[in-house]
Amino acid sequence: MFRDQRLKDNWALIHAIDEANKGNVPVAIAFNLFDSFLGAKARQLGFMLRGLQKLHLHLQESLKIPFFLFQGEAVDTIPDFIRECGASLLVTDFSPLREHRGWKEQISKKLDASVSIHEVDTHNIVPVWVASDKLEYGARTIRSKINKLLPEYLIDFPALNPPKRKWPTPHQSIEWAKLITDVARKGAEVPELLWCEPGEDAAMEVLEGSKSGFLTTRLKNYSTDRNNPLKPKALSCLSPYLHFGQISAQRCALEARNVRKLYPQAVDTFLEELIIRRELADNFCYYQPKYDSLEGAWEWARKTLTDHASDKREHLYTLQQLEKAQTADPLWNASQLEMVHNGKMHGFMRMYWAKKILEWTKGPEEALAIAIALNDKYEIDGRDPNGYVGCMWSICGVHDQGWKERLVFGKIRYMNYAGCKRKFNVDGYISYVKRLVGESKKRKAEVSLTSQ
Repeated sequence: MFRDQRLKDNWALIHAIDEANKGNVPVAIAFNLFDSFLGAKARQLGFMLRGLQKLHLHLQESLKIPFFLFQGEAVDTIPDFIRECGASLLVTDFSPLREHRGWKEQISKKLDASVSIHEVDTHNIVPVWVASDKLEYGARTIRSKINKLLPEYLIDFPALNPPKRKWPTPHQSIEWAKLITDVARKGAEVPELLWCEPGEDAAMEVLEGSKSGFLTTRLKNYSTDRNNPLKPKALSCLSPYLHFGQISAQRCALEARNVRKLYPQAVDTFLEELIIRRELADNFCYYQPKYDSLEGAWEWARKTLTDHASDKREHLYTLQQLEKAQTADPLWNASQLEMVHNGKMHGFMRMYWAKKILEWTKGPEEALAIAIALNDKYEIDGRDPNGYVGCMWSICGVHDQGWKERLVFGKIRYMNYAGCKRKFNVDGYISYVKRLVGESKKRKAEVSLTSQ
């Protein structure tokens, strides 16, 4: 259970219990905690661990399945555990990222031939290898393929019952408080967030809670307001839960489809983002091994960026200057500060933010590396196919087309301050972020005082 950390609506868990019942054997869940996965800090690891703590509690109360948490290298801990308990089948959830795939490959090599391995894509509605067997050029080339398969795959989940055979040994006790304290201390540079409560129940509350649920109270304005950075509540706010698999995209789609009669345009727009765009990002990372590199861009984009790599830049900023929001552009600074203090930058601003990094660094390779590093460090949903594809779209033209040629950008789509001013109240957004940063600093000071 690495990418999809939930009990409800989890095809990998459903399959594991089904296979265990067929073989009249028990089932266990294993999770491997890495000390630092791609630079994750307290913000990301704290959210994940608090969600897993709740999952562990629910597991003991409902399915009576043991949850084993390991620390160290998964390529050692998982094969050792499989040998110790004499497992006949390892069921893994799916991720298209290099690191995850590499670990699974190494684990499979260490297992005895008698142990079967099944990989289940429970993150996407249509499994990535079913949706397409190749790297897709863009949304327009994958949309019809996915839509044709939705009647088969966008179905409700079967009831999940406890396995017939119980695990023979006592359940492992886990020192959750100590684990969470440790990651909070080690990753204190990027502290945890207060605005998003982790766990499956919290995720369902965000989706359809009576107070401020997306489908129940905020959906109607989604199609008109989602690109306005001054209206962050118009967004679904589900990305942290989708990233850590604390909610199923399939569940979100099913519930959204149920209210389509009320707001057809809003639901259609939401489903396009939730299904087509998300699954397109997984397709890119699965079929393009260099998904976070200029080498992963299409040939036209690589050529135009290389041709313009030596163009004179009006400003050149270091990673440190960018990280501290020390640029001459108050709008860009505001977007960077929103990400640093709120853990989530508005989607429209993420495009502007990344494109400006291309404009202000020595070349496209450096720009991409900086954008990904900052995104992964501060975004609550960093280290995700959507994040890599967002940076690749903005800087390397992935899933886009060539535009009018200009300095620095070449044929990559251009965005500027004046264009933003035409779309939304830029000064209002800057003021909003200033208030947000002020509140964040006040909370930090209060936490610091109480911990002394």
